[in-house]
Amino acid sequence: MKGQHVTITSEWTPREGERYVLGEGPRFVDGQPLIVDILSGRLIDSDSGRTLIQIDEPLGAVAPLTGRNGWIAAAGTGIALIDPDGVEWLAKPEVSADTPMRMNDGVADPMGRFWAGSMAYDNRPGAGSLYRVGVDRTVDRVLNDLTVPNGPAFSNDGSVMYLADSARGVIFRFDVDTTLGDLGPAVEWVRVEGGSPDGMCVDENDHLWSAVWGGSRIDRYAPDGTRTASVPVPVTQPTAVLITPDKRILVTSASFGFDQPQVDDGAVFVAETTVAAAPAARYGPSN
Repeated sequence: MKGQHVTITSEWTPREGERYVLGEGPRFVDGQPLIVDILSGRLIDSDSGRTLIQIDEPLGAVAPLTGRNGWIAAAGTGIALIDPDGVEWLAKPEVSADTPMRMNDGVADPMGRFWAGSMAYDNRPGAGSLYRVGVDRTVDRVLNDLTVPNGPAFSNDGSVMYLADSARGVIFRFDVDTTLGDLGPAVEWVRVEGGSPDGMCVDENDHLWSAVWGGSRIDRYAPDGTRTASVPVPVTQPTAVLITPDKRILVTSASFGFDQPQVDDGAVFVAETTVAAAPAARYGPSN
């Protein structure tokens, strides 16, 4: 694969060990690629397969905390801080929703805020929302009428946010006020064909990478929305993509929904590439 001078320089290698039901949320933290298995409530060191966190709620995504050990998590029906002392819920905004809900993907932005989406278990159209967690721990709903939000992902300076609504096949782009965290109007940036946009990341060149659920591929886009590359992966349901600082590319996948999953459905795949990306941003004030 070539595009904008980016090349995958090795074959995809599935990680040995467990095949996950809904592996997602890959993040590079303290030199290690971490993933979640959403429905089992686990945070996992992808290199070793070791479980770092186990909670009794679905675990959509995490970000490391600034200045202390622990995580902020999109989990269950809300947002929690998880550290060696236990779980502290900041808010459970979806606990009393009209239909059963869970949190899905989420990420910290370069300014230390955390953003996470929610979705209905039955994928009810428009039931989902996007929440912003300020560095002061306030939790605000900033978008509604979403169905299956994935991402968000941020440009390297934090001034642009990308958010996929997988059920609608659309990646939206928003300008971001980096001081206040306010979003500009939603722009339908990319409409994806042949699958649904899923988990995303941004590389050092501010190109967006997106897994394509049901499409057996990952796509790369320039900041103007031009697709510059499309990379086949050896599973039908890739769920998210991670570019690491040491120029590895990881793709998570799911065995969820198959009557008879294939041997590598739910695996984490690894290859080498010629582009890097920053480690995961941390949640919390920088000083």
